[in-house]
Amino acid sequence: MSKLFLRNRTHRPSLAKCNIKLALVCSTLWISSAFAQSDVVSSSRVSEKNGTQKTAVNTDSSNTADVNVGNRPSMIGQTAPTDEKMVVLGHHYTDGVTRRAIGGGLMVKEDAPKSKSTVTRDYIEKQTPGLNPMQLIALLPGVNATDSDPMGLTGGHTSVRGMNESSMGYTLEGFPLNDIGSYAVYPQEIVDSENLSSIQVAQGSADLDSPTVSASGGVVNMYMIDPKEKMGGRADFTYGSFNTVRGFARFDTGLMGNSGTRAYFSFSDTHEDEWRGPGNESKIHGEMKVVKEWGKDNRVSFVVVGNQLNNYGTPTTTMASWNQYGIGTMGGPVSGSTPNTVYDSIYTGNTKANTNYYKLHPNPFTNIYISAPSRFNLGHHMTLTETPYFWYGFGNGGGAYWENMNAMSYGSQTMSGTIGGKNYGNTLLYNPSITRTYRPGAVTKWTWTSGINRLMIGYWFEYSYQRQTAPYSLVGADGSPESEWGTGENLILANGQVAQYRDTLTRTIINTPFIGDSISLFHNRLTIDAGLKYSIITRDGRNYLPDTSTGPIINQTYREALPTMAFRYKVDNKNQLFFSVATNYRVPMNSSLYDSGAYYAGSGYSNHAATGLNPEISISEEFGWRYQGKLINTSVTYFHYNFTNRLFSQTITDPNNPSDYYSTSINGGGETTNGVDFEIGTRPIYNIRPYFSAEYIDARTDSNLAASASGVDALLPTKGKFAPQTPRYQFGFGLDYDNGGIFGNFSLKYVAKQYSTFMDDQAVPAYVRMNIGVGYRFKSWGLFKSPTIKLNLSNITNNHYLNYASGVESNANYATAMNGQSVKGYAPTYTIASPFSAIFSMSSGF
Repeated sequence: MSKLFLRNRTHRPSLAKCNIKLALVCSTLWISSAFAQSDVVSSSRVSEKNGTQKTAVNTDSSNTADVNVGNRPSMIGQTAPTDEKMVVLGHHYTDGVTRRAIGGGLMVKEDAPKSKSTVTRDYIEKQTPGLNPMQLIALLPGVNATDSDPMGLTGGHTSVRGMNESSMGYTLEGFPLNDIGSYAVYPQEIVDSENLSSIQVAQGSADLDSPTVSASGGVVNMYMIDPKEKMGGRADFTYGSFNTVRGFARFDTGLMGNSGTRAYFSFSDTHEDEWRGPGNESKIHGEMKVVKEWGKDNRVSFVVVGNQLNNYGTPTTTMASWNQYGIGTMGGPVSGSTPNTVYDSIYTGNTKANTNYYKLHPNPFTNIYISAPSRFNLGHHMTLTETPYFWYGFGNGGGAYWENMNAMSYGSQTMSGTIGGKNYGNTLLYNPSITRTYRPGAVTKWTWTSGINRLMIGYWFEYSYQRQTAPYSLVGADGSPESEWGTGENLILANGQVAQYRDTLTRTIINTPFIGDSISLFHNRLTIDAGLKYSIITRDGRNYLPDTSTGPIINQTYREALPTMAFRYKVDNKNQLFFSVATNYRVPMNSSLYDSGAYYAGSGYSNHAATGLNPEISISEEFGWRYQGKLINTSVTYFHYNFTNRLFSQTITDPNNPSDYYSTSINGGGETTNGVDFEIGTRPIYNIRPYFSAEYIDARTDSNLAASASGVDALLPTKGKFAPQTPRYQFGFGLDYDNGGIFGNFSLKYVAKQYSTFMDDQAVPAYVRMNIGVGYRFKSWGLFKSPTIKLNLSNITNNHYLNYASGVESNANYATAMNGQSVKGYAPTYTIASPFSAIFSMSSGF
């Protein structure tokens, strides 16, 4: 069985020894420039009256004057929040809503020489409070964002132009968010929506300065609001379906004396019942941001984000289990071979049947993000931008097994074990997959502007320490693990070693210098960008399991040169043409370096280390046109991708003994993608702002994949098949109404069929999802600034449907290989969409 390398915290398995060919690129880089007009909201306050503020914000109003800060559109360095922006003056309410943003906050005026789409406060603020960032970008062209619960506390999946989240880069305030080992991103942990200024999606490629090693596709950049210059704050309260309760509070210090320093501190607490199974989700989240500005264009900010998440997992869902159980059958163990789509809500004792009891599948995790994006004016047209950061994460995805403590595996050996000095024989054991990560790093950029030319030289350095274990511990009398975090007494083998399902340490060192140059010609009508970054990534691995195929020490270094070039031509003040070409990459996950899992005589560990893997490489080209008029903004982009060395996970099974299998990582050949993105939005027409987006894509597998059976030397005819996880069509529609008091919005998303196998023999059916929001904004009164009430209804038809293929296989049914052999299929897995929910909230500034 062949599956895309998709991981969650419950499974962060196998790692491989990889060799990578050094690519030398010789060229002198003249990069054209124009640092992009990013339309990120600034909260520098000018005046206040009746709950509104006059501020440097991106209203894109034709009646407001641009404030030019020396910007030119560019793709070579625009990731940091301190990079120069183009802003305009306008009014907004204390919640950041302007009532002027294009398409109700789903478009901005864009000058970058590549495709970009941006969501701003006008849209974010009117959605359900506390939604995760990926839920907020679902209407943008090319974005297929899914969730599995109304508040987004269980995360979800996101793909852009058919590339899943592990093939995309994600940043907040300029620092990376993807897991350094698996490249997974957990959107429920990132930022509270009340503090989110904008989300920018670059569908085609990352910027030159983007700190990511997984963006063979594009990148998603998130930016937080700035603290206000006047003391104040905001408070929210939310209540709704599935006993959802959420509170949020933020305090702004205002300018502190004459120091030029301002800050805010916020806290939120969210609780929600599982909507289709037992248990609940909860999240405690805190944020702070401090900003100091002085002189001309000098700025230092300091950001801290802390998150404590507790929720419960759900079983993987196959088409057979979906057809039989739908959203799930509550109660104890189900009969038959088809698994339920929810875990058991009843614990009937210490028996093998109770491995699926829901309390044995928790997902506790703690994250702390710290960053200090800063910008210094060095004089003589030179600036220094520095983004140091620290990323910490600790937690697990829980699981349970029925084990015989007298016959535990230590590699090829079998021996007894004890917990707290006692041997319990056959018993339920809690077996969480634990990850602890420390990630300090920094992105440094020096920029020099001379006339029509701008030169940027930078360096990204990161050192990460990631310890991943899976010990065994006892289950309490009520079926709960005695130590949910896996930090209590663990099973000790007779030789004194801790029994582990995996036991690895990965140190990842990233050294990435980059250089870019930009030139602006014909009074800034033509800009040309070019740049190169050279990425050197070293994995220093240790596998503490015995009898591995690689030995205990595994070292791997990847080197890749990544050139980029782009052009933007302004035909006139309303029309632009742009073209870009970029090389992107994704290095193999750290799990591919290691053997791990259960040990089988003859085949070894159930997860095999892979050797000789190359990074996944993509070359992307885009050609587009933008129209930016007084009333209407629109954009059309043609895109082409050529992928090589696609990274997949493949499970090899003995056809004569299905219980004898192992998983490994492979380079699975290539893929070619062609498509068109389109979006259009308007400024207010009688207080109404419509938005529409569409995508057509044709993605084809370029190679025939090997059959997933031991001893079967055959290729499946996958060449020319439509790529999995890729809807051929997507349409998004948004409609916003806001007269200053009454406001409302409607959204619709259509996603076409998505194949879940490389043989195109099983698929996620097409679906439509619709949401509605209504509210009223009161006039400011006393302490309360723009108090607001709103009601958000999601999935208004209460449609129960599969929304994503989370586990892709080579074939689901029996298939005929190219040599005529019959190859057994394996079941792909899916996620189930969240149901109808009604969420009421009230909020006020002060």
